[in-house]
Amino acid sequence: MLWGSHLGGLELRSEGGETRLLGRFPYGRETVLREARSSAPELREVFAPRAFRLRVEHRNRNIMALAGHDFAKPLASLATHTLDMEDTEDALLVEIRIKPEIAAASYCRDILAGVRAGLTVGLSPGFRVASDPAAEVIQRQGNVVRREVRTALLEEISIVTRPAYPQAQIEARCWSADGTMPRPTAPHHLKRWRL
Repeated sequence: MLWGSHLGGLELRSEGGETRLLGRFPYGRETVLREARSSAPELREVFAPRAFRLRVEHRNRNIMALAGHDFAKPLASLATHTLDMEDTEDALLVEIRIKPEIAAASYCRDILAGVRAGLTVGLSPGFRVASDPAAEVIQRQGNVVRREVRTALLEEISIVTRPAYPQAQIEARCWSADGTMPRPTAPHHLKRWRL
């Protein structure tokens, strides 16, 4: 499975004992995944608009929201109706509703503390490129290899500390009655490159 990260914007809210994370993974933003080296080209990647539409629209698979791409650290899922997603022309929009039982787990407390502190700042989709030959376009120009992901099969969406896409950004907001407000707030993603 591949991972792509982006600081698209993640908002943290607590409502009725449930914690909600609202995030977005923007499309059309190119990022450098690896700088050029003497023996290897620079690797760049960009996601086309609605790249995740197949799994998001058809919902034929249980997509999970995870802490750091770790399936042993689930936060929410489509099957439990605690994860909602919308694939738009601009971004993949995500709403993660963390139930109190999950919020009590140590890994969840850690990830939420990181979001509140502004240290856990990324939204990262775990995906596979669809088998259709048009699902990705890889071009080489000089010492730069650029991949455009046009159709990806979303497996999971994770909250991460260091995303691959530096344009993204997480923001934490608390809508508590006392008016307190926290400060705003991966396995190797290059393993499946094909040239």
